[in-house]
Amino acid sequence: MILSAMRVFLTGSKGQLGAAFLARLERTGADCAAYDIDTLDIADAAKTAEAVSAFKPSLIINCAAYTVVDKAETAPQDAFRANVLGPQNLAAAAKSCGATIVHFGTDYVFDGAKAAPYIETDPANPLNNYGRGKLLGEEAVRESGARHLILRLSWVFGRGSQNFMFKLRQWAEKQSELKISDDEISVPTYTEDIAEITLKAVDSGIFGLRHLASGGFCSRYEWAEKALAAMNMKRTLIPAKTADFNLPAKRPLFSAMSNAAISRELGIEIQHWSLAVEKFTRTLRQT
Repeated sequence: MILSAMRVFLTGSKGQLGAAFLARLERTGADCAAYDIDTLDIADAAKTAEAVSAFKPSLIINCAAYTVVDKAETAPQDAFRANVLGPQNLAAAAKSCGATIVHFGTDYVFDGAKAAPYIETDPANPLNNYGRGKLLGEEAVRESGARHLILRLSWVFGRGSQNFMFKLRQWAEKQSELKISDDEISVPTYTEDIAEITLKAVDSGIFGLRHLASGGFCSRYEWAEKALAAMNMKRTLIPAKTADFNLPAKRPLFSAMSNAAISRELGIEIQHWSLAVEKFTRTLRQT
């Protein structure tokens, strides 16, 4: 596929990931119809089918999701609508019009019992409502019969407020000491990298399930340490355990994923998470 010749139907366009895709698609000259919850509720099957049918896309990119992990424990129906019904409806619409659908999953489909980075064939065993819903969303897309690419992501950050980098900066502006968990391990992954690699994968004809994360892995404590240094914010970090925070949703303590499969297929090396953090903080200084 040549991106400039594609008709792209993008959902979740106002979120941090959707915004990164929208900016990149606009630069390529792709014909793009961008929607967010205020213009299209993808949990509404009829309205979703109507919008997709009217635009006749060649590619659907679903960045819409309910990502507030703890609230998914108390508002499971809201999470189900966005993370299960939405992908199901978009995949059905993609199948009807012959479009390819790109859908994003999460490392939270894993239980953290593995001692090495997860690969695509490892069994899923989510520990919370968010992870269970996201897994059901994957299954809905896979079972739809539409041509699809499902990319599992971890610890996504970029321009937006629903990510650890934003919250860390807020905390650091108000406090000189920060308690950060040192036993939760995964891979911080930059939205700009996700958008770039996803479009390369589509352009290269890669389909099915893949893991898309930065290189390496770290604890939240190590991420905070690197991010604060990159932002020139000197704060005292106090190591803590995830259990100390008594969060509603249980989290896998180790959910790092290997990007080896997609890296090999595309012939690329995805940058290390620490370099991605530095790259993002440079963009913050420029605004």
